[in-house]
Amino acid sequence: MHVQHYDDSEIAKFEAMAEEWWDPNGKFRPLHRINPLRLDYIARQIPMQGAKLLDVGCGGGLLAEGMAARGAMVTGIDRSPKALGVARLHSEQSGVQVQYEENDAETWALLHAESYDAVTCLEVLEHVPDVPRTVAACAAMIKPGGLFFFATLNRTPVAYLKAILGAEYVLGWLPKGTHEYAKFIKPSEMNSALRDAGLEIRDLRGMSYAMLSDQFSLSDDLSVNYLGFAVKPA
Repeated sequence: MHVQHYDDSEIAKFEAMAEEWWDPNGKFRPLHRINPLRLDYIARQIPMQGAKLLDVGCGGGLLAEGMAARGAMVTGIDRSPKALGVARLHSEQSGVQVQYEENDAETWALLHAESYDAVTCLEVLEHVPDVPRTVAACAAMIKPGGLFFFATLNRTPVAYLKAILGAEYVLGWLPKGTHEYAKFIKPSEMNSALRDAGLEIRDLRGMSYAMLSDQFSLSDDLSVNYLGFAVKPA
């Protein structure tokens, strides 16, 4: 029996916006705002130069190309052909080399066991059908001693207010319907998925937005967005 590891309706949402991936004022504006934070956070945990990295759910390549620009050897996988087309075109234009493949973590893992120094899966897990399964596939591809980076949304009333009502309906940062509250992931659920995949959590940080300064920053507030990393024991 064929098991599909991705949700067609979720892919369709991002296909519809694919042309805007690299527009800092377009529908992916929030990602452009947090991308430097994410890159710096990853770079503090792992030397980028020469590191072999996999970006799961790479979309239009914002994170993948950012890591490659810092010297990493990056493969980006995604199930959106349109987003990958945008990513490849931008890579050609920028001269920053990234290998992009149309694939998902579960399928890619079948041929890439313990192949990467780190796997990143940021702002993706709240869009997959089975979080523990995707986390386990990511873990399988990490070399012993390697790292898994994740970022997602907490399932709290304040996350509903800010990430859905605020970002989609009031501020218009994202198209309405981008997120489904039921798919948000509590840190306890994330921790459970990591543990079941044989990973040991090392850090968890909130990503907070200050309306007055219009800035995102890392914080101790996990109530809306959070990111972190786990290690695969050597």
